[in-house]
Amino acid sequence: MNPAKIKGVIDGFKDKTRRMKLARQAVFKQLASAWAEAAELPPEIRARLDREAPVFSLAPVRESVSGDGKTVKAALGTADGQVIESVLMLHEDGRRTVCVSSQVGCPMGCAFCATGRLGLTRDLTAEEIIDQVLYFARLLKNGAFSAAPGTAATITNVVVMGMGEPMHNLDAVLAAFRELNGPDALGLGGRQFTVSTCGIVPGILRLADEKPPVNLAVSLHAPNQALRERLMPVAGAYPLDRLLDACRVYAEKTGRKIMFEYLLIDGVNDGEAQAEELARLMDHPLYHVNLIKYHSTGAFSASPLDRRERFQRLLWDKYRVPVTLRTSFGEDIDAACGQLAGKRE
Repeated sequence: MNPAKIKGVIDGFKDKTRRMKLARQAVFKQLASAWAEAAELPPEIRARLDREAPVFSLAPVRESVSGDGKTVKAALGTADGQVIESVLMLHEDGRRTVCVSSQVGCPMGCAFCATGRLGLTRDLTAEEIIDQVLYFARLLKNGAFSAAPGTAATITNVVVMGMGEPMHNLDAVLAAFRELNGPDALGLGGRQFTVSTCGIVPGILRLADEKPPVNLAVSLHAPNQALRERLMPVAGAYPLDRLLDACRVYAEKTGRKIMFEYLLIDGVNDGEAQAEELARLMDHPLYHVNLIKYHSTGAFSASPLDRRERFQRLLWDKYRVPVTLRTSFGEDIDAACGQLAGKRE
């Protein structure tokens, strides 16, 4: 979905305002998979759109569904032969969240993340980010993965937590959000979008200044500088104290909550001492901790359930830190946090 390309085609014909509206309706409302389905557009416009602005910029490579049917992972091929991965998560409360990638690979090299081992190939375009969402929107429209087969459902949330560091491609990420957020698009509000970062301070400060209506998640994963540097090389460039200063600026300027993501790794960051250190960092009323089960990529082991629950109790019962122990999605199909690797089989 590239609005500039579509507009470039339609501007060459009469009645361009109405026809641009019809084209957007075909993409976002009808969720057409090809311009041939946009019957209200004249054949000559559809033919040019097929050549110059295809509906879908990505080609499905494969699709995997978790054993419980709550997670779908799609490998999608780009026009230049790369493969990215995106995930649909079906929540018990009815939310349907798409986790999209922002880059092919990732340059950050986090020790616990499969994507980080790939290195960076390139940024994704806004079109490629949008098309990941539309891929799953089409599946849901057709009744796939619905609680009631044959009943259409819609995307309710979009999170940029897939392959890549979104802050390194923030222009494209925000452009994609603006298109998806439009009144003639998918009907998603700003608070239904979340951008995640491993701790790129300039990106956080930019969001604080520009105040786009999106949520911010920060991948923390360690409560002190030494451990964070061991797990996340970004901590060398943006130390923990500088990161937290930026988070405070963001919270004060925007008045929005920040979600701190914290993978629980057995014997590494899941002890009582780490819980106390983490609690001391969570010194703002807009801070919230999301505890996440570590999903093996070969480097570490997941904290056992009893240790995860104990860590949660320490944060809330002892230190009164707002905390959630997140539900795990898609571990059996390598679709969980840190497992996306864009493999071509």
